[in-house]
Amino acid sequence: MIALAPVDFGGPANGPLLLVGPSLGTSAATLWSGVAERLTQRVRVVGWDLPGHGAGAPSEPFTVADLAAAVLALADGLGVERFHYAGDSVGGCVGLQLLLDAPQRVASATVLCTGAVIGTPDGWRERAATVRTGGTETMLAGAAQRWFAPGLTDRRPGVSAALFDALRHADAESYARTCEALAGFDVTGRLADIVAPVLAVAGADDAATPPESLQRIASGVKDGRIVVLDGVGHLAPAEAPDRVARLIGEHVGVSAEPITTAEVYAAGMTVRREVLGDAHVDRAVAATTDLTEDFQHMITEYAWGTIWTRPGLDRRSRSLVTLTALVARGHHEELAMHLRAARRNGLTNDEIKELLMQTAIYCGVPDANTAFRIAADVLSDYDGGAPS
Repeated sequence: MIALAPVDFGGPANGPLLLVGPSLGTSAATLWSGVAERLTQRVRVVGWDLPGHGAGAPSEPFTVADLAAAVLALADGLGVERFHYAGDSVGGCVGLQLLLDAPQRVASATVLCTGAVIGTPDGWRERAATVRTGGTETMLAGAAQRWFAPGLTDRRPGVSAALFDALRHADAESYARTCEALAGFDVTGRLADIVAPVLAVAGADDAATPPESLQRIASGVKDGRIVVLDGVGHLAPAEAPDRVARLIGEHVGVSAEPITTAEVYAAGMTVRREVLGDAHVDRAVAATTDLTEDFQHMITEYAWGTIWTRPGLDRRSRSLVTLTALVARGHHEELAMHLRAARRNGLTNDEIKELLMQTAIYCGVPDANTAFRIAADVLSDYDGGAPS
């Protein structure tokens, strides 16, 4: 029997247990850390690594059913009879298998960027043969296109780099065996037997398992619903950890929203780093003095922890609103900072150009003229050059 390597993200010992499963070529730590960080105030989160991935040791050939049995053994080892489950891609396939093989053990399941069947058997066998011949390096060239929505590597370079590194260091034979397990997986005809609540989460930009794949799951099970995340590809937990954590929290029956002042501040610091970048935030923190410390804390707590974490607008939209307000008020230093943030949030130079054209009408030509000058300087370092 396969022995899975657990990754304990922490959480209350007496809280509900959420087991989280990875995608092919990733590790639990690189894929799920952001989501776990947002849930462990109320939920104990434990991930598992595929054989030969992350902390997982290589194993003999296995099936998706074997992985599901190993997840049950992991729960047994934790002393938990009934647990919640979330999994991405092959991790989602394992979730469906668990719901079929041990429905009494799974309180709820969130399956992300997956399918009752994924790809074709021949396609998976061809990939297995490619990796056996050339190693997992052969998968790196197309990984960004397979995994991420456009622009993710620019917006979150640290996250994408960690995932690429996990793929690079995955054991080639174990990767190939996972491909073969997926080649043999198809529970399309058994979805109606699944009775536990299932949340199917799709990435709007996921080419490998498009929203239609998740819709078939949500429609096929007894109690399913689907949520499609805009601006997300195949690795939703890493691409949109705040939205995924909120959805899983709601499905599990706990809140993923921070409730204490310390939690609001921590959530704000996380978003601030994601939007502005670690280098910028590190400089700001290093420059904090006794005079500015309270002000910096307030900004992190209220602007980033209270407003930027709200679910009503995505970050692209918040960047558009923020840039417009900064042009209108003439806050040029902040404008430069938020132009960079806008690129991290997925806006293109052409979209920023259109926004600045709009401000020329509604904020005034002199304000827009200054904004274009600042943008020409700031955006020259990005693909596509400055707005023209």
